[in-house]
Amino acid sequence: MSWLKEYQENSDIVNESPAWQEQILENEEAIALSRKDKTIQHVEVFCYASQDLHDDVEEVGALQKNHASGHGHASVTSANSTEAAASACLPTEDESLSTVSCEIPPGQTPSSDPEHALEVNDVDETADKESHCDYKTCVSSTSELATSENVPTAEDIAEQPKKNRITYSQIIKEGRKFNIDLVSKVLYSRGLLIDLLIKSNVSRYAEFKNITRILAFREGRVEQVPCSRADVFNSKQLTMVEKRMLMKFLTFCMEFEEHLDEYKAYEKITFSEYLKTQKLTPNLQYFVLHSIAMTSETASSTIDGLKATKNFLHCLGRYGNTPFLFPLYGQGELPQCFCRMCAVFGGIYCLRHSVQCLVVDKESGKCKAIIDQFGQRIMSKHFLVEDSYFSENTCSHVQYRLISRAVLITDRSVLQTDSDQQISILTVPAEEPGTSAVRVIELCSSTMTCMKGTYLVHLTCTSSKTAREDLEPVVQKLFTPYTEMEIENEEVQKPRLLWALYFNMRDSSDVSRNSYNDLPSNVYVCSGPDCGLGNDNAVKQAETLFQQICPNEEFCPPPPNPEDIILDGDSLQPGASDSSAVPEANSETPKETTNLGNPEEPSE
Repeated sequence: MSWLKEYQENSDIVNESPAWQEQILENEEAIALSRKDKTIQHVEVFCYASQDLHDDVEEVGALQKNHASGHGHASVTSANSTEAAASACLPTEDESLSTVSCEIPPGQTPSSDPEHALEVNDVDETADKESHCDYKTCVSSTSELATSENVPTAEDIAEQPKKNRITYSQIIKEGRKFNIDLVSKVLYSRGLLIDLLIKSNVSRYAEFKNITRILAFREGRVEQVPCSRADVFNSKQLTMVEKRMLMKFLTFCMEFEEHLDEYKAYEKITFSEYLKTQKLTPNLQYFVLHSIAMTSETASSTIDGLKATKNFLHCLGRYGNTPFLFPLYGQGELPQCFCRMCAVFGGIYCLRHSVQCLVVDKESGKCKAIIDQFGQRIMSKHFLVEDSYFSENTCSHVQYRLISRAVLITDRSVLQTDSDQQISILTVPAEEPGTSAVRVIELCSSTMTCMKGTYLVHLTCTSSKTAREDLEPVVQKLFTPYTEMEIENEEVQKPRLLWALYFNMRDSSDVSRNSYNDLPSNVYVCSGPDCGLGNDNAVKQAETLFQQICPNEEFCPPPPNPEDIILDGDSLQPGASDSSAVPEANSETPKETTNLGNPEEPSE
């Protein structure tokens, strides 16, 4: 919420040094960088909850305005430049320190064994575990929560007869429990990012939830799609004949590359047209195209669709009944996890520093330094710059695509079941030519991205218009605005919409480096987020850039054991004991996570 205010006010967060141009020498020239992030456009916010907001209502645990504003800008910028998974509500500096110390309880440290290194929490947890998760989220505000929960106010007593009444002031007060990613993605359980997290042991700093359901929107209603073999045979939506058809086709997709003669003749047609030739019912064609392959009905070829289906099936069963995982506290946690591992082994971060320009040596044509907003010159041999930092002059020949995004807060799930802790993925097909299917990811409170009693819903598609024009029709199909009249009506079928944010963001993932004007050879460009569901593009890009800078080094190697670390000198350097202690403290495997690897999977 505070980030939105800062963005709309367009206020300067830090004081800039007006005299940085004077530091450029005669044999140097400067490449000025952008002072404002212009990757976010067409921001529109709508509040449907009761807006009985009082002036004295403050966010629980919030810092003073002068600190919060500076951090809000830094968090968005830093997340954009790391893993293209920015978070609009990243923890403040003080809170992030307490979160680090409380994420892993004493005596329980993640495994260094790759087979069991990735910690995945079950969605159907007991009340004790839920309360433990709350403790991790709100350590800094324990006393305030105890006061507010144990001593009900007169307003609380007066509001008790009204069921499920969620007000805007309540959302603001519990704002620290919302972690809103600007980029909505999930992790394939056998994807490149999961493999990298396990290999590098960065997974010790993260926890994950299974995506519990794959949903489909058909004929105006939401239904669950059977994914695994057990789901298919237990499904009541499919006839016995359809179950056999589906299993036969999915078995073929797992081995399609070995049966070239069965699809060779269909390579030049779309995957949608190919499915019609496979004797699948319209029901099965819909499920395979939109909920399993998750490909475009008009743009994806037969080969693309078969590869996507095989990848989906290949990821099934590693950590749950669906192929996907979601990190607790949101995608914005993943860059922080890599930063923590880097810091343990000597990485240095300059926080709240904006960069004014790149300093280029005229003779060599290479970049030699940067100048920050304080006028300080920082020297280096290599410079990795995210696309959004470049000025309009540098990007004058770049053609960008746009991504349409919406973030919603709702009062219940799009498909209610006995459990209210479901994490779901839903694809809504495009209805008009020239538009894209809309991907919907619905997160429950156990993901630590929203407060209890609410759901956080992300909608994403490739832009054809503004985000609101692209996504509002889908929002209207799935949700109904929250009003006092409908609170009394218990028969309302759709979830109630409490709050909505629409915005477009720039997609620079396909931009060639040659499109930028006059970049020195030792300046490496990192793109912003793409529109894909997974993170494979970001991992491939990171490895490519790493190999360009360090051609003879291994990309994200496993960290050494503490006893194998050799320190320079006879005595420990200041801070060295702390660095070596962190891996050692995490070298044992907690009992809760020893069986979370895939026992059926051969060692990798």
